[in-house]
Amino acid sequence: MKWTMAAEGGAIRTVFSCGVMDALLEAGFLPDRFVGTSAGIAYGVSYISRQRGRNLEILERYVHDSRYMGWRNLFRPGNRSYYGLRFVFQEIPEKWIPFDFDCFAAYSGEVLAVVTDVHTGQPQYLPVPRRDASFSVLQASCALPLLFPMIEIDGHLYLDGGITDPVPYRKAMEGGYEKCIVILTRESGYRKTHSGGEAAASRLYFRYPRLAEALRRRASVYNQQRQEIEDWERQGKLLVLRPESTQGFGRLEKDLEKIRLLYQQGYQIAWKRMDDIAAYLQHPTSLESRQSP
Repeated sequence: MKWTMAAEGGAIRTVFSCGVMDALLEAGFLPDRFVGTSAGIAYGVSYISRQRGRNLEILERYVHDSRYMGWRNLFRPGNRSYYGLRFVFQEIPEKWIPFDFDCFAAYSGEVLAVVTDVHTGQPQYLPVPRRDASFSVLQASCALPLLFPMIEIDGHLYLDGGITDPVPYRKAMEGGYEKCIVILTRESGYRKTHSGGEAAASRLYFRYPRLAEALRRRASVYNQQRQEIEDWERQGKLLVLRPESTQGFGRLEKDLEKIRLLYQQGYQIAWKRMDDIAAYLQHPTSLESRQSP
């Protein structure tokens, strides 16, 4: 049976999803379509390229490296992002922790990244090119307001997909897919509140009124999605994997102990539910394939 996956973003919190996806790799589960938002797609491509542990290794090696992330990067000419764009999206995958472009290219399914069109204030779903050495589509999906520049692709300007479609389960299920695994990066019952940062961002982007409106509505859109996800989960339409708790874990977390613990939480939760996953997908699996996280 064909099935699909939707992955929420959440910056460093998405290490929970990395644990989930590594467990699914061990059990032999790979979707026929993967749709991710922001860090959900940035980390998700390593799942599709079957590189177990790659995302955790990147964080362990570079989360304290100013080339990876830090406020100084915002003021560096040609970068203007909290993250070191060239280092993160080119040097690491090319030189330091290589990305397996051949395995990624061999994947027969769809890989879509959610981005927000700054002119229309609407989500767009861009196929992730199989051999783009600059990962421009991933950069666009991860382009957090205030912390990233707008990313231009084919003459269009984009920002973070999480502004307009933070959990892309509806897109993942388009075209007749009836089975969808959703990976969330916030615990059960979580709801987003309107933040001062989003209000400031809406004022900063006043030249793009539809984007500004999308930023003002961001919390409402997210909360509506979370409610529908919970409803559909109860009805058996979705299988949802979420952390038990993210309390005390920052969006830009640098504490390696916390990062490892959240990764392990995702890994363990996925394995605890592996029989449920197999039954939901009507797919045989074996617990003997489990490795140590």
